[in-house]
Amino acid sequence: MSSVTSTLPAPRMAADDRRESILHAATAVFGAKTYAGTTTDDVARAAGVSQPYVVRLFGTKQKLFLAVLDRALVKLFAAFRAAVAGEPAERTQRMGDAYIGLLAERGLLQSLSAAFLLGGDSEIGPAARGHFADVWRFLRTEVGMDAETAQMFLAQGMLINTLVGLRVGAAYGEDAAMTELLDLCIPEKVDEVLIQLPTVGDAW
Repeated sequence: MSSVTSTLPAPRMAADDRRESILHAATAVFGAKTYAGTTTDDVARAAGVSQPYVVRLFGTKQKLFLAVLDRALVKLFAAFRAAVAGEPAERTQRMGDAYIGLLAERGLLQSLSAAFLLGGDSEIGPAARGHFADVWRFLRTEVGMDAETAQMFLAQGMLINTLVGLRVGAAYGEDAAMTELLDLCIPEKVDEVLIQLPTVGDAW
């Protein structure tokens, strides 16, 4: 019985799981190489599938990036909504911690940053603007932040994205300016976050 079982082929990945696997890989690659610097072949290699398979599922690099963007926003809002639940006193702090927690998926926050630089793209631009406006509306209406608090929260998030994109982890403790910025942006969690940050030598 055991010999027969050992020769059975591994179960094939379901289509939805394969799609999610490709989006996970694409998130890491787009986050590291930006939209312009990424090819569908890069994503295929990272996902361990063929390039024609990626094209068959998503059509074009642009459509793949839009799918990555949509997925990132779903994860962002899920994290925020989980953080908003509970006592309102520490709500903003919990949301900040939830945002930092998204660093656990390589490239997710950087993919958002990449999208927000593509306002001139005929397809990505409108999607990115719409998503950014959705975040603002969420902070103002669902969370109940006043305009100034929402502005500061967004600004802090964009600064964190910039630091992650710059791959400043190796500079922590070596460069006084970068060390101070990381300590200010990620108080009490900097050691935990440094482990997750991409380094200069990482492919993505």
